[in-house]
Amino acid sequence: MADEPSDAETSGDTERKAFARRTRRHVSFRRQLARLTFYVLLVVAGCATASLLYFADQVASLQPPTSPKADAIVVLTGGFQRIDQAVDLLKAGAGQRLLISGVHPTTTSSQIRRNTQSSADLFRCCVDIGYDAIDTIGNAHETANWIRDNGYKSILVVTNNYHMPRSLLELRRANPGITFVPYPVVNSDLKSTNWIANPMVLKSILSEYAKLTVASLRDLLGTPTDSGLRTERAQTGQ
Repeated sequence: MADEPSDAETSGDTERKAFARRTRRHVSFRRQLARLTFYVLLVVAGCATASLLYFADQVASLQPPTSPKADAIVVLTGGFQRIDQAVDLLKAGAGQRLLISGVHPTTTSSQIRRNTQSSADLFRCCVDIGYDAIDTIGNAHETANWIRDNGYKSILVVTNNYHMPRSLLELRRANPGITFVPYPVVNSDLKSTNWIANPMVLKSILSEYAKLTVASLRDLLGTPTDSGLRTERAQTGQ
């Protein structure tokens, strides 16, 4: 007659079985977690891609108004094509006055006037050069100060088409109650070109989309921001 297993052997066998069950549950849990993580990342990637394509389509659909008119005009620097367009709008009477926001401190009014082939009289009477803004947030605050000083109610905004959504977001945050009319300058026609295959355009779109996403989240969460103004940064020692 075979010997019956001892209590120690029975206990050891039970522990091994329990350990095996725990191991299987642990492996199963890790697999489920990995699968869930994969699906979540897949959904996030899909949403991000759809959002990016929507942003690109929104930018591609932006068109300047046929008969633009506002109290004044603001152009956010980033290329002379924008400034040329803004000066042309001023000459055409689309606004009473023009603010060129975010000009580098080493750039003079005379240089801008010569590059835009404008008269000295026009710049003396109707053009303000803003040197205080460092970034788009700074553009918004610099514009807010200018609007307040002049009592304007409607502003024609001139900037690149891909930069327009974020510019309007920042301007409206800094200037509640003011009407902003977008006047996009189209550097890259996203409708007639395969922008995804163009590295330079794709980089610009991705960069601006990321910045707009951050700005939107900051707006949603009410996160405080730096003013983006040189004078305030100098005062705080930043």
